Amino acid sequence: MKMRKDGGNRGPWNWRSRGGVHILKMTSRIRLLLVVLLVTLFGASILTYHFGLPVTNLESPDNDSTTKAGFPGMLEGEVFMCDRSQYRTDVCNMRGDIRMSNSTHFTLYAVDKSTPLGEEVIKPYTRKWETSCMDNVHDVVLHSVPSSLASNSVCDVQHSAPGVVFSTGGYTGNLYHEFHDGLIPLFITTQHLNREVVVVVSEFHEWWLTKYSEVIQEMSNYTVVNFEEDQRLHCFPEVTVGLHIHGELSIDPTRMPDNKSILDFRDLLSRAYTPSPEELEPQGSEVPEGSTNVADASKVAGVSNMETTKQLTILVRNGTRVLLNLDKIVELASEAGFNVTLLSPDATTELKRVFWILDKSDVLMGVHGAALTHFLFMRPGSVFIQIIPLGTDWAAATYYGEPAVKLGLRYLPYKIKPAESSLSDKYNSTDPILTNPATIVDKGWWTMKEVYLEGQDVRPSLVQMPKLFEKAKKLLKKRSPLL
Repeated sequence: MKMRKDGGNRGPWNWRSRGGVHILKMTSRIRLLLVVLLVTLFGASILTYHFGLPVTNLESPDNDSTTKAGFPGMLEGEVFMCDRSQYRTDVCNMRGDIRMSNSTHFTLYAVDKSTPLGEEVIKPYTRKWETSCMDNVHDVVLHSVPSSLASNSVCDVQHSAPGVVFSTGGYTGNLYHEFHDGLIPLFITTQHLNREVVVVVSEFHEWWLTKYSEVIQEMSNYTVVNFEEDQRLHCFPEVTVGLHIHGELSIDPTRMPDNKSILDFRDLLSRAYTPSPEELEPQGSEVPEGSTNVADASKVAGVSNMETTKQLTILVRNGTRVLLNLDKIVELASEAGFNVTLLSPDATTELKRVFWILDKSDVLMGVHGAALTHFLFMRPGSVFIQIIPLGTDWAAATYYGEPAVKLGLRYLPYKIKPAESSLSDKYNSTDPILTNPATIVDKGWWTMKEVYLEGQDVRPSLVQMPKLFEKAKKLLKKRSPLL
């Protein structure tokens, strides 16, 4: 069966004669008899998708919570194939007697003479087109050899669940890329397996697992395997190397089993970060105005004015694209009736605490940048205000604005005018940097980055801010009471 790019199959199965002319038509009665026969023989098996290859789970999970992958009838067979047709990613599939050894490669010991033999080399990271990034991503080598070459070595770890392999190299360390390049593609690739999958990570980082352990546990029932460092002989029934990806911080339901969407990924985050009763207990005073630290759990759990006042969280940047008049904006937001939280997460901030704040927020506001990836933590129906510095219109819309709408947020972009940018302090009012940013952006990424991302702060109009907050309040009034 030909694989779709997204890992699904080609759609409803059509049983055809070998000549491809006659379609086998079954009456309802015959179909019913076949169903009864199959249930009698195999039990109530469930059709699922193992990395794009339809298989039937012939057995229920046993006492160690594993799922057996059975391939009855015409679906039996080994697989050794790679899909290199996608722009963003390569994905390779292996099925059969697969062994991960020497922390460098996977080997399929093929029994079927029709199984392709040979070697495939893949970089399991979802920025295939970006050479400067991919050059630093480690290769994963795949072999398919005759079963006669198999050694007598005993598996140190015999997995019943399939494995999925990806890299946390590349741009890992940047919040946007950690979700866009890794976590969302991992969800796309594995969600249909209902956590019965072993996650194998190349270029493994302990800090990454610490940061995202709750999320990974919602995708897998098993301990994460460190590809380069784990010296044990791991044996798998199936392995997928590389991840499927759809778009910027988004999931295309038409390409997913059961039409899953970014809302389902957000639900997964909600399950992962559900606070325990102990975590919801008051632990101190509220965050003082201007603090760059995350609000503590007591603020999220509920204090007196939070029940009636709409919550506005402002993501505070430090270094570049700073809100120069933040204090005044906070005052105006308070006058508009918002309870304001200033949030400035850093590399040491627990994501679950950020989630607790944003899950209870009605409005999220921030200047364009990777921290806005936190919009994924907002509830559908909430308002998302993105302040868009000069020269960042396309990136702001593509990376955050459009994905936020797909999540069900009410999106309010605020475009900075030349007089609201710190660049107006450096350049003449007729300079193209102020009057025609597109000509600067067209010079390339590095020029755009230097001028507009690293060289610009913003001071939004204090006349326009109250109007913006009123728009946000009107959008909140239209929100479903169930949200």
